Amino acid sequence: MKYILITGAYGGIGRSTAELLSKHGYTVLALDKRVEEGKEKIIPLKADLCDPDSIKEAFDRVKEITDELYAIIHFAGIYMLDSLVEINEADLRRIFDINFFGAFNINKTFIPLLKKGSRIIMTTSELAPLDPLPFTGIYAVTKAALDNYAYSLAMELQLLGIGVSVLRAGAVATDMLGASTDALESFCEKTELYNCNAKRFKAIVNRVEARNISTDKIAARINKILHKKRPKFACSINRNPLLLMLDILPKQLQLRIIKQILK
Repeated sequence: MKYILITGAYGGIGRSTAELLSKHGYTVLALDKRVEEGKEKIIPLKADLCDPDSIKEAFDRVKEITDELYAIIHFAGIYMLDSLVEINEADLRRIFDINFFGAFNINKTFIPLLKKGSRIIMTTSELAPLDPLPFTGIYAVTKAALDNYAYSLAMELQLLGIGVSVLRAGAVATDMLGASTDALESFCEKTELYNCNAKRFKAIVNRVEARNISTDKIAARINKILHKKRPKFACSINRNPLLLMLDILPKQLQLRIIKQILK
């Protein structure tokens, strides 16, 4: 029996992935801050990724169930939109605590249960390898940090026979799409430094997010990665062509284009 730990297991992508993998014979340890009743081959595991003691308790619980994990899959994360000079320190630390340090602490804590042939898969973002955009830069920076951390981790864990991959996903049909719209409207109302053209900025965000895919497609891609003997380090799905085109331009031209659009 192969056990897989999923963080953010009761969010949209996490839930779809847990259900799909359980149907393919895996036993899923579904870790989240808020959990539901267990199902066949899905074991709820309540933990707060910002609390080291809570993570340690989750580890002790898992050790009572199994002494080996086939994979750890990271979905836990939050979205935040703000300006880099107006965001308060507590919010900045919170998004890093969840998006970056959450994965770091889980991997560090659960490494004793990973054996040769085990996998770690981290969901970053299509924004991770791209130049950051204004006001979404905070989220992008955390995902870029996670992406680079994953590559460094892959370099190290290959020496132990453990694989590390990242899934760079574009817009997915989850509650996070609504959260990004709410965050944009909130930012435009509260910013004191920027004359924010909310309608224009919102139109750009909507164009980027209009090409969203279902959580089932992400789950299927994760399942595919798990079944590959030697998966690529980075796997992309639903990347936005407009963002890709913007990123290949010289940085100075990118700056001028964004300035022209948002002024």
